[in-house]
Amino acid sequence: MKRKAYYALKIKRAAQLLFYKRHMKPGVKGWELKNALGSDYPKILKVLDDHLEKLDLQVKTVFEGEEPKEKPTVEELNKARFFVTLRGGLPSKDSKMMGWRIDDIAGLATAISYVISKKGKAPREQVGDLLRSKLPGWRVDMNLNRYIRAGYLAEDENNMLYLDWRTRAEVDQKALVDLLLGTES
Repeated sequence: MKRKAYYALKIKRAAQLLFYKRHMKPGVKGWELKNALGSDYPKILKVLDDHLEKLDLQVKTVFEGEEPKEKPTVEELNKARFFVTLRGGLPSKDSKMMGWRIDDIAGLATAISYVISKKGKAPREQVGDLLRSKLPGWRVDMNLNRYIRAGYLAEDENNMLYLDWRTRAEVDQKALVDLLLGTES
């Protein structure tokens, strides 16, 4: 019985850490979870994820750089970021869209799709040109800056755009490509 109470407290603490934003980016790094929950935090997150399934939410893991090919090591998990997102990746039709206009979201989907089609990186100028063909020109730079600030895209010193942590966490890239191509997975 003590063991069950122990894990119940750990699950509550994990939920608190994941739901409350304390940094610029949402979620919690693995090393923070390890410090707060102990070295068995991956097991605790798995149990929490099972509980969140009833609410159509999930604990998502985003790795810095590329995702591990095999089961992630403890070191990779400690460097990864964990947070809660929608299970299935698509919100219901009546949910709010982060306060963004529908054309801003369409521009985001277009920009992400273009970067994916260019193997994960594309010049900002090319993405901007594509968006100018779809959106009013005065909105393009404003939207690109918004996508970067929100963590969907990242830009380096050479004005190359990359998929950032939030795209890797919230967007099912395969499903997006399948939707654009009209194929089913």
